[in-house]
Amino acid sequence: MELHNIPLDIPTDGNIVVGQSHFIKTVEDIYEAIVNTVPGMKFGIAFNEASGACLTRVDGNDTELEANAVANAQAIGAGHAFVIALRGGFPINILGRIKDVPEVCNIFCATANPVEVIVAQSAQGRGILGVIDGNSPKGIESDNDKEWRHSFLRKIEYKR
Repeated sequence: MELHNIPLDIPTDGNIVVGQSHFIKTVEDIYEAIVNTVPGMKFGIAFNEASGACLTRVDGNDTELEANAVANAQAIGAGHAFVIALRGGFPINILGRIKDVPEVCNIFCATANPVEVIVAQSAQGRGILGVIDGNSPKGIESDNDKEWRHSFLRKIEYKR
């Protein structure tokens, strides 16, 4: 078995979600979950089939984000992996609905940070072991850091 470290391309001013699902209708169901939750969000979804034709299935409402999702899904190369590239909202807006999609098994990350997917490769194929999302901690939050966090969450209207 070989291990691979796959850096993903985060869309400018966007985020990505990486997960695992198990059925061909994944792109359609995730599409519906997103548009029914945040109608104005722009996104692209790519899902790697693990049987049959083993195609990367694609859907979305923005061709640039669809292309980003496809490039990332193909770089990962793991069956049943999906990537969502999005703008005009945050993953927190859609994660609950995506987790409720019956065929979704796991979410590995939802981020705008630099992210690397750790993939194992065997004779059968590839599988995601986990992700490295962002950087390691550099210290403990101070009172000034807490004040910044509280202010930031109110600035982006996630808290009052």
